[in-house]
Amino acid sequence: MPQKGRVDSKVARGVQYYLTGKGFSVNCVFSMATSVQFVPAVQPADLEFPQREAAFFYGLFLRGHSAERLRQDIEVPPAVLAKWHREAERDPQLGDVFGRMVDYRRRVLAIFDLLVGSEGNHQRVQ
Repeated sequence: MPQKGRVDSKVARGVQYYLTGKGFSVNCVFSMATSVQFVPAVQPADLEFPQREAAFFYGLFLRGHSAERLRQDIEVPPAVLAKWHREAERDPQLGDVFGRMVDYRRRVLAIFDLLVGSEGNHQRVQ
């Protein structure tokens, strides 16, 4: 004989809502999971912490990568700057984004240079 309150007894009786005692469904619609959301290419938070990226490049330097090659990777090449300038002339809103990105890369490079420069100043304590 089925016991009162057991899920399998409610299923056997054809009760649709066996998680809740009354006719209340706990299912919900997840419409946001399928909707397309606009994500900007450059997140504002991505440009707030240049020290993180500089630390990443410094870690590569400590692992034996050339400081000069890393500097080239950090800087924005002149060809890219020229392309961004042309794009900013066509779309003025991009000018602000490109300017922020160039400033960010310059800050990363400055921090990286400080870290590399301080590498020679450390003395080993034995």
